[in-house]
Amino acid sequence: MALKRRLGFWSVFCIASGAMISSGLFVLPGLAFRAAGPAVVLSYALAGLLVLPALLSQAELATAMPRAGGSYFFIERSLGALPGTLAGLANWLSIALKAAFALIGIGAFAELVFPGLPPWAFKGVAVACCTGFATLNLLSVKGVGRAQVAMVAGLLAVLGLFVVAGMGATRHAHFAGFADKGALPILATAGMVFVSFGGLTKVASVAEEVRHPGRNLPLGMFAAVGVVTLLYVAAVFVTVGTVEADRLSGSLTPLSLAAEAFLGRWGTGLLSLAAVLAFVTTANSGILSASRSPMAMSRDGLLPGALRSLWPRFGTPWLSILLTAGFIIAVIAALTVDLLVKAASAMMLMLFVLVNLAVIIMRRSRIQNYRPLYRAPFCPWLQIAGTAAYLFLIARMGLAPLLATGGFVVVGLIWYAAYVHPRIARESAFVYLVKRIVSRDVARSRLEEELKQIALERDEVTHDRFDRLVSTCPILDLQGSRTADDVFRAAAAALAPRLDMTEDDLFERFREREAQSSTVVQPGLAIPHVIVPGRSKFEILPIRCREGASFPGQGSEVHVVFILAGSVDERNYHLKALMAVAHVVGEQDFVRRWLAAGEAEHLRDLLLMSGRTREPERPEGGRL
Repeated sequence: MALKRRLGFWSVFCIASGAMISSGLFVLPGLAFRAAGPAVVLSYALAGLLVLPALLSQAELATAMPRAGGSYFFIERSLGALPGTLAGLANWLSIALKAAFALIGIGAFAELVFPGLPPWAFKGVAVACCTGFATLNLLSVKGVGRAQVAMVAGLLAVLGLFVVAGMGATRHAHFAGFADKGALPILATAGMVFVSFGGLTKVASVAEEVRHPGRNLPLGMFAAVGVVTLLYVAAVFVTVGTVEADRLSGSLTPLSLAAEAFLGRWGTGLLSLAAVLAFVTTANSGILSASRSPMAMSRDGLLPGALRSLWPRFGTPWLSILLTAGFIIAVIAALTVDLLVKAASAMMLMLFVLVNLAVIIMRRSRIQNYRPLYRAPFCPWLQIAGTAAYLFLIARMGLAPLLATGGFVVVGLIWYAAYVHPRIARESAFVYLVKRIVSRDVARSRLEEELKQIALERDEVTHDRFDRLVSTCPILDLQGSRTADDVFRAAAAALAPRLDMTEDDLFERFREREAQSSTVVQPGLAIPHVIVPGRSKFEILPIRCREGASFPGQGSEVHVVFILAGSVDERNYHLKALMAVAHVVGEQDFVRRWLAAGEAEHLRDLLLMSGRTREPERPEGGRL
């Protein structure tokens, strides 16, 4: 059952921006400053720029396949079960690691409120909060879910105040030796802070619930990334310009230090409160989102079935939640903050590499039912450049992220070979592409049927009588050059049994109708329509003539034929069917897509997925 579409532009904007405004801003600048110096401002700007290829690709895939599961679903359907397995695990790891980072942020601010805590105390606070949020998720308590829009508005207002008030307090001396550490540390730090843009994956996960996804998804995502990037760069600029280097380097509360410098204690309190709110929502929603990834993979057979089991009393995926919470606690206890951030960014970069590849494969496969409402520009060059940049950033982040990424891939390959491969035989767009390269005529796959159903649900199409006739009618794909009589003879053979007539009788009716006046209504299109004996009879027969059919008195070949045959009592519907055909063939590039489609079922899909306005059904349920 499809989820209800209740989310608009502001919801998409708030989900994405709220997920991005967290530890990446309130904790990370101090660690990033230690690596890049004052040029950390450039690192944040560069990370915002480098996220664009993945953002554009994610927007296209989300509008084509708005399904719960987000990036995992896109990649599994595009590239296959192996990349899908890696993507699902990378999605789970990146969100879980980002949640762990937010929990570390809560612990860091606990240390700010209670000075003198022992070194292990902030991790203890983080583990305790993780346990509490996991319990809330097990009980299906959504915490601040309904207040998301208000909370994001509050965060943006506080950060706006911070930037405006702080610009005048910045000191040029703090930017001395701006890029003395060189270009490579700036690039490596850009990869490190890339985790700040992890909120995009959460938007993809709720794409199924967005109204008018072709408009609201891309606009909401672009606006969120644009606003958040500007806030990041401006807030980091203010922080570097108002806090001494020795205090800022390695600090886990950099914005609070800056607020204290030019707003006093109340500024520190305000920024700390905003940070804790951001951490709480990010950590809680992170556990929620991350736990749904193993559940979705389990439903597709990529992980054991137990992970999709629900707690009978509360209806929550208890085992998946416990697995996620246990992993987060282990990460908090075992990793330093630097390694945690780099591991989270590496997983995010790996996921975005797969997203870029998914768009390229979906485009090159030319699957007819892949119909994104937004198309990323400059494909495939933008995706290729983005992929190269992401792999370069992973390589520049140091040995630990490289080992983590390599180990992740090895574990994913072993799991796929041992568990997934023997169980999964689903065809991906990549397999479809290979088949199309080998042979022009490719049989319609289950993926095409799935994409068709997704598009129909996305566009909220309710089938009418014309669609039902198309769903069951025969479709002819005539090869070679034909005459009008050849077309009528083939049509009579296909329709005569359905109309309870002889082939010769029906053939003569077609010929007589054509002799009265040509049924070619425009170059390349003919709509022969005849009256047949009986009552309550109406049939449609679409015909494709790739090499063309010559009709009497016409200077150009006919490639598209729609035969309409009905009894006298169906005259009213006859006119409505003519209008429906006119709307279908009037769509942009219809003839090109009609001639390029594969077998007959591809032609049927083309008609059923038309964007024409459907006629409402009458209560008596029969005819229109």
